[in-house]
Amino acid sequence: MRRELALEFSRVTEAAALAGYKWLGRGDKNIADGAAVEAMRLIFNQIDIDGEIVIGEGEIDEAPMLYIGEHVGTGKAGSDAVDIAVDPIEGTRMTAMGQSNALAVLAVGEKGSFLRAPDMYMEKLIVGQGAKDAIDLELSLEQNLKAIAFALGKPLTELTVATLAKPRHDRVIKDMQGLGCRVFAIPDGDVAISVLACMPDNQVDVLYCIGGAPEGVISAAVVRALDGNMQARLIPRPMVKEATEENIKAGEEEIRRCEEQGIEVNKVLKLEDLVKNDNVIFAATGITKGDLVEGVAVDGRMATTETLLVRGKSRTVRRIHSIHYLDRKDIRLKEIIL
Repeated sequence: MRRELALEFSRVTEAAALAGYKWLGRGDKNIADGAAVEAMRLIFNQIDIDGEIVIGEGEIDEAPMLYIGEHVGTGKAGSDAVDIAVDPIEGTRMTAMGQSNALAVLAVGEKGSFLRAPDMYMEKLIVGQGAKDAIDLELSLEQNLKAIAFALGKPLTELTVATLAKPRHDRVIKDMQGLGCRVFAIPDGDVAISVLACMPDNQVDVLYCIGGAPEGVISAAVVRALDGNMQARLIPRPMVKEATEENIKAGEEEIRRCEEQGIEVNKVLKLEDLVKNDNVIFAATGITKGDLVEGVAVDGRMATTETLLVRGKSRTVRRIHSIHYLDRKDIRLKEIIL
């Protein structure tokens, strides 16, 4: 991919963040998400790429825009053919409630780079460069935590593990605390914590959680770009939630879709299974202030944003502070963000 595309993709997440911010604290996560989707798609279609959404808002019959299989970009002759994974708002509930750590995120790779994971649960274990050879999801979580601590040269009592504060993790949180680990349980948004686990000079050593598979593929892209490591496995819904008739049927559909894609459920997926190479670009713009980036700030008709931009090929990490004169945006984007 041309290196100048990295800056173009930061414009995409900036637009989505500005659109989501308009609905900050207004209690309707669906309207916020819809605005971010529309803004993201608008900017994508201004970029000279031949892009396909492989991780998006759902199937074509579920989502009017940024659906799986949708083509975006100008498609001009000579444009880069790319696969795109998007989460227009990572943390829709947090945006609706005015809470921290809401982001607009995307990952872009060469054609065929990303696992085309169904929208289902995924178990994830992520570490940074210092412990990249220490993880193995075939082993117990306790064995992994001990191996990670050893690789980092610290006792378990100094190891910090991030996870999601969900009922499905109650038991594992107690178990990790019982080992002496420090556990940070966040309400939503494991992509941001995935990045933090791979960044130098941060408090998070490990991410372990069961979360969404689409978010897992986006996380894998930035983990690979930052030279960390990740292992994962796809888990049918009845193994995570109560085995009701509805959940059993949903699980059967998830298994069917995995079989169509040639993916085996409950099989450990390594980083190279999730993202095939490190020629990826990751962009995340803050909607609300968080651990990774600052949120949108608006003063009249002027707004500021902060974007984390990672280019895997050169392993370059940039923080972009942008000032937006909202009245100077094109007409359609103004209608979405103002």
